[in-house]
Amino acid sequence: MWAPEPSLSSAIAVTDGRISAVGDDDSIAALIGPATERIDAAGAALLPGFHDAHIHVLAGGLGLTGCDLDSAHSLDGYERLIREYADSHAGEWVVGAGWFGDVFPGGFPDRALLDRLVPDRPAVFTSHDAHGVWVNTRALQLAAIDRHTPDPAAGRIVRDASGEATGMLMESAGELVTALIPPHRPADLRRAMLTAQDHLFSLGITSWHDAILGRYLTLPDCVPTYLETIGDGSLRARVTGSVWWPAGAGLEALDSVLGTVAECRAAGFPVDSVKIMQDGICENCTGALLAPYTGVTPETSGESVIPPELLTEIVTALDARGLRVHFHGVGDRAVRECLDAVEAARRHNGAGVSHQIAHIDVADPADLPRFAELGVTANLQPLWARADQEILERKLPMLGEQRARWHFPFGSLERAGTHLAMGSDWPVTSPDPLWGIYTACTRTAPPADSHARNPESREPMTPSERLSLESAVRAYTLGGAEIAGVADRRGRIAIGQDADLVLLSGPLSQPQDLPSLRVARTILGGTTVHRSSRS
Repeated sequence: MWAPEPSLSSAIAVTDGRISAVGDDDSIAALIGPATERIDAAGAALLPGFHDAHIHVLAGGLGLTGCDLDSAHSLDGYERLIREYADSHAGEWVVGAGWFGDVFPGGFPDRALLDRLVPDRPAVFTSHDAHGVWVNTRALQLAAIDRHTPDPAAGRIVRDASGEATGMLMESAGELVTALIPPHRPADLRRAMLTAQDHLFSLGITSWHDAILGRYLTLPDCVPTYLETIGDGSLRARVTGSVWWPAGAGLEALDSVLGTVAECRAAGFPVDSVKIMQDGICENCTGALLAPYTGVTPETSGESVIPPELLTEIVTALDARGLRVHFHGVGDRAVRECLDAVEAARRHNGAGVSHQIAHIDVADPADLPRFAELGVTANLQPLWARADQEILERKLPMLGEQRARWHFPFGSLERAGTHLAMGSDWPVTSPDPLWGIYTACTRTAPPADSHARNPESREPMTPSERLSLESAVRAYTLGGAEIAGVADRRGRIAIGQDADLVLLSGPLSQPQDLPSLRVARTILGGTTVHRSSRS
């Protein structure tokens, strides 16, 4: 049994949905009654339910129920999936998600392929990382995007040598098109949410933190769907979330954000966090770096979505109201700006609630001790920390050798005393915690991951940044519960905790065990919500 540290206990008892005893078979025998279900793990690992600390569940569900390109990783595969979907759906728009840039020559798609596949309707496909939107000519026309259209704040319209839009829209530029897409029907959103819940249960995830409660690119505002499914009891998982601070907005957004927090709380949705995006991603040079990208023309250091002085004002105001800030910080400059804002809030407000920075693709080593000093959690997406083709061919050369050493510095953060939590950022990458834990511990791709096709992904990337199995399991269970403020009820196998448990298909003693394991059973509040057909 694990607890999330290995435990010598071999048996637990559950009463009214909570763990009532932890010990051995003899010590809990008196609690067994005629209505008791006895589960014999037969030596298999029993873990606390996984807590995904950074996820976009409605987006993932819409992918499962819509045109999802995640099941392929090739131009031929994308072409087949898009053609099949367009031929079988007669809607006014063709909308999907899940493409990877390394599939396309030069790293970005253009409108020519979509024009051939969908010549008569607007077509819009969000990238797997949700930082780019691929559109066809008809969509550009409807949005009135031409050679004279200026780039919006915190966004870029990719153009060809003649100045014409290629069909690739980065960051907020995507909203020039996505704002025109007809809204999803509430029934479709409900189906997507519950489909996603079932999928996450099958992976042992019993609780999660939704990282965007609000509208973003092609993603609808998920708050109404959460309130509906929480209200009628169909959403059974334990959920917290972060209300979206509109990208680049100033303090004028505060009242609206506080209003959404109050609305959620009144409906029984325990929201106490606000999501702030401080930069983009390194792959398209919108991640904010302290020094310019290497070998990139024209020279750029990326973009800070919010000016640092304004970021400090916003964070100080949120901290003063007892709201946690869930930062998106990818580049080393963005990470520093987020830490600076927390430090300023601490000086102004004194010790307050805990904040977190998600992603942390690269950090300056001078900033690593500041996480522990300021009580800032590093919210890690472990499945990213391997040498995929796109990372090797595009990202690392632009970071340069010196910064590449601090690429996803998991081990260095832990050695600096940083509190760690883990999440998948699904649908950016797979939500499977077993895959994420494996990569965190080995810095290689899981053998079954079709998105890691190059042989280099099977070799450790910066092996000095590996985590131990115990640390990775803790970050994917108790660590997420702690930063969400629910560790008094979740994240451990202990008396008084919710009986949210994951039984694996075999023992777990080292990372190399993980590829052969699956989730045999997921238990939520003492009730089985998933059972493997092979168990």
